[in-house]
Amino acid sequence: MPTYSAEKLTSFADSLFRAAGVPVEEAKRVAESLVLANLCGHDSHGMIRVIQYVDAIKDGRLKPGAAFHVVKETAGVLVVDGGWGLGQVQAHRLLDRLIPRAEALGLAAGTLRNCGHIGRLGEYAEAAAARKMAFLASVNNHGFGRGVAPPGGKEPRIGTNPLCVGAPTNSDPVVLDIGTSVVAEGKVRVAFNKGQQVPEGWLLDPDGKPTTDPGVLYKEPRGSILPLGGAQAYKGFGIGLLMDMFVGGFSGAPCSTPGLPNMSANAVFFVVLDINAFAGAEHFLKETTGLVGNVKSCPKADGAGDILVPGEPERRSAAQRRQAGITLDDGTWKQLTALAEKLKVAVPA
Repeated sequence: MPTYSAEKLTSFADSLFRAAGVPVEEAKRVAESLVLANLCGHDSHGMIRVIQYVDAIKDGRLKPGAAFHVVKETAGVLVVDGGWGLGQVQAHRLLDRLIPRAEALGLAAGTLRNCGHIGRLGEYAEAAAARKMAFLASVNNHGFGRGVAPPGGKEPRIGTNPLCVGAPTNSDPVVLDIGTSVVAEGKVRVAFNKGQQVPEGWLLDPDGKPTTDPGVLYKEPRGSILPLGGAQAYKGFGIGLLMDMFVGGFSGAPCSTPGLPNMSANAVFFVVLDINAFAGAEHFLKETTGLVGNVKSCPKADGAGDILVPGEPERRSAAQRRQAGITLDDGTWKQLTALAEKLKVAVPA
């Protein structure tokens, strides 16, 4: 399994995207986003996605250079058609337009439809926190990619519909970025590419029986991913169901729907809140910072490791991988080098 610096992988991804016809600034934005996901330990949203995006560009599902078309707006709301542009590009454009509105009004919400996969949601929460904004977001798969069966069911009905919530503190932000399923589909894909089994409790086969074979998601008849919550899976499924409704309903995109084509897409729902507009930034930051300190000072059970708050594992991973490099599995690397050969892009030494 090859290991590369973040800088080399970013340059490699950037070159692949430009060779596939992506404008320079957009190629840079997406490459940086994917490698940041790898740095943060979320390989499911990292370089493994280059192949997916380039395939979608090649067959016309994604359109580099697409316009950011505002369909409807009020002082605090933006409804945008992304024109099937690259997801990270359009999602950052949305966030950049929502923050000034939130500064003016106290809060702002925006949606995207007809938009490519936007990557790791925590990236947008971190960007909002850097501007002293709280953040809430979700996406669905634009109606496609129904991977999660309801409790008691054996056929998938909704996507893994993540929930992301971020809050600034006087130091690092607290960023919760979770799928409403036991695991993100991308993590199953990573195991599939590695030729490995997945842990028990992740997947069901097409008959609704537990399995550790990641291949059940990639061949017909398809299996499903279990909802978050274990014995109380109705909690994870319920959150995922409501996120699907919010994303599809507010954006104008479909909720999870049978028979839709794979558009390599997300519909997006963002809410940005200005901490100054409520009880004030000083109070907000004092309380959030104090709460983090109180949580981390909790006495530890015997044998327990460090007590971490959401966002901290990603920062630790990024620090370690910036120093040691990012290791890619052989299956993903084989696909990337085959793509590079096809696009006549040099593979990094």
